[in-house]
Amino acid sequence: MENKQRLLSLDILRGMTVAGMILVNNGYGESFTMLGHSRWNGLTPCDLVFPFFLFIVGIACYLSLAKGGFTPTPQTLRRIAKRTILLFVIGLAINWFHDALKGDPLGFDHLRLWAVMQRIALCYGAVSLIALYMNHRYIVPLVIALLSGYTLLLIWGNGYSEDATQNILALADRSLFGYAHLYHKSPVDPEGLLGTISSIAHVLIGFYCGKAIYMAKSVEHKVMGLFVIGTVCLVAGYLLSFGLPLNKRIWSPSYVLVTCALAALLQALLMWLIDIRQKNRWSEPFRVFGMNALALYVASELLSIIFNQTGINNLVYNALHTFIIPLKWASLAYALTFVALNYAIGYALYRKQIYIKL
Repeated sequence: MENKQRLLSLDILRGMTVAGMILVNNGYGESFTMLGHSRWNGLTPCDLVFPFFLFIVGIACYLSLAKGGFTPTPQTLRRIAKRTILLFVIGLAINWFHDALKGDPLGFDHLRLWAVMQRIALCYGAVSLIALYMNHRYIVPLVIALLSGYTLLLIWGNGYSEDATQNILALADRSLFGYAHLYHKSPVDPEGLLGTISSIAHVLIGFYCGKAIYMAKSVEHKVMGLFVIGTVCLVAGYLLSFGLPLNKRIWSPSYVLVTCALAALLQALLMWLIDIRQKNRWSEPFRVFGMNALALYVASELLSIIFNQTGINNLVYNALHTFIIPLKWASLAYALTFVALNYAIGYALYRKQIYIKL
């Protein structure tokens, strides 16, 4: 197979990740532990979905910019700037929409500045510029430098402290942006500014995997390359976790390495299964999600806000709970129903070959 041929498995991993993001974000009431984020240190399946998406952003950056030979033309730079700003503004708009439906459309004094889309925007913009202006042989040293610097920051600034008055990550966000503009259900904002340092390293690992995919001569070599990268990162991450525990809230260096490793290994498995063995009939629903990944994520966030503020979520959950008595199973049924609704939207777009590129 020619190395530039589009690989179905890349769309499938993207689709699985977005479907997972929608699932874990839309439980109702009492949910299974695996569908909730770790309170602080630790790792649940729920903690994998966003880092998987950032990993995929890195792969996509490489494959997209490789088409232009990584030449920083004015057109390329405008496209990167436009997309970075668009993603960030969409993130702000989602947060505003939440406040507006609660009856506070002019509450800009407490609008949350950070969230998933904003982090994607900053990481995409930073990695794209690095890709255009830095020799790619220095990508791995840069990843090591970013994670090492962030490690020193966490050690020096009590980054693992659950006391927001002692944690450098919380203190930086509060001093720069004000408490009112931050996430209030955690000692630190999980998408705060300083955590972007390790998140950029995260996307760079995905970028490096994108290079391995692009440069390999055959799909078998792509699989082997991802397997090697994934194994090295997994071992390094778990060794590092003995001193720096896995922690999504602060996007710890060990969390970066372990989640990137698992994403790379899953991508290798999907390539072997789908692109080599041609076992892909099961994957069609995920392809639907993967072809409009960010658009469906944004749609799910807006629908979730509408459902919560209008009481539609109560009606649907109570109807499901009538037939499904255990609370956790009813919550899962509601989340799966919500995923199915977004799949229906994605399927309509897919059938009409409408692909929304955010």
